Amino acid sequence: MPETVCLAFTGASGMPYGVRLLECLLAAGCRVQLLYSQVAQIVARQEMRLDLPARASEARASLEERYRDLPGRLEVYGREEWFAPLASGSNPPDAMVICPCSMGTLAAIAQGLASKLIERAADVVIKEGRKLILVPRETPLSVIHLENMLRLARAGAVILPPNPGFYQHPQRVEDLIDFVVARILDQLHVRHALLQRWGDTPAAP
Repeated sequence: MPETVCLAFTGASGMPYGVRLLECLLAAGCRVQLLYSQVAQIVARQEMRLDLPARASEARASLEERYRDLPGRLEVYGREEWFAPLASGSNPPDAMVICPCSMGTLAAIAQGLASKLIERAADVVIKEGRKLILVPRETPLSVIHLENMLRLARAGAVILPPNPGFYQHPQRVEDLIDFVVARILDQLHVRHALLQRWGDTPAAP
C-alpha cells in the first residue's frame, strides 16, 4: 500500500468519484496530497454542493473537519504552490490519481506541459517511475483524446475510465461510485471492502 498518494480533482464531471476516493484513502491511513483546479471548484459545487475554497489553507481546514474521524493525513496545496514537495523529483508521492481527469489536463500531461502544479506533479510521477492513474470522464472520445491516452499509456500511466459494472446488481448511485473507486484502490494496492470480488459468491440466477 502506498504511504503517500497525490490526488487531483480537475474540471470534468465525476466529482463524486474523487471525493469518495479521498475518503477511502484517508480511511486506509494514507497521507493524501490534494490538488484541485479552478474549474474543479465549480464542478464540486454543481455536482455535490461542496465548497472547495480558493485558499488551500481554508480547504484543508474544511476537509479536515469533514474527515476528522479518519486516520489518514491530509495536505492541500494551491495551484501555484511550486515549493510543494510533489513539484520536485526529489520528493515525489508514491502514486498519483487524477479523478476526475479533464481532457485538457490529460492533453497537457501527454504533451509534457507543466504550467500548473497538477500537471507538474503528474510529470514528476511519470519521470520518477511512480504510478499515475488517470480517470477520464468524457464521452464520446475523439481521435485526439484517444491518441493522448495511448501516449500516456505507453509512458506507463493507467487509463481507468469510470465505467461501473452491473453484475453486482447496484441499488444506489453510491454503489456505482464505489465500484469505480474500488478499481482505483485495487490499482493502488489499498485494501478495501467496497464490493464483492467476482467469483466470491454464486452468480444471481
